Amino acid sequence: MKITLNRINDDFLFECTNGQGNSILLDNTSQPGAKGVSPMESVLMAVAGCSGIDVVSILKKQRQEIKSFQAEVEGERVQVDEAKPFKSIKVKFLLEGEIDPKKALKAAELSFEKYCSVSKTLEPNVEIGYEVLLNGEKI
Repeated sequence: MKITLNRINDDFLFECTNGQGNSILLDNTSQPGAKGVSPMESVLMAVAGCSGIDVVSILKKQRQEIKSFQAEVEGERVQVDEAKPFKSIKVKFLLEGEIDPKKALKAAELSFEKYCSVSKTLEPNVEIGYEVLLNGEKI
């Protein structure tokens, strides 16, 4: 796996491109007029995307009917010398559809305990938690 980062303005805007030519913009969001996401926001996005792919994949294999899927991810940071790494990350899955609540909860559990490479990469240093809401109800 390889990505390429190219600076695309005179400040902090970067385009990161993967081997298939897909890209995202990263920027210094503490500056006015930022046109991309911050690198730390991209970490939260990666957790959401990785675990989201897992949960949807597991539920589809179980023939659950997902009408809507969203994830909200919040990260708490802590000062360590000059850096501010994540101390904890919380993922909230919001699902709608004809889905067995036990299967939805098990899919989230499997993602974080077994499949999600992003959370597994962060796990030794970051506490990662999750909750699942199905059709507006916490399960």
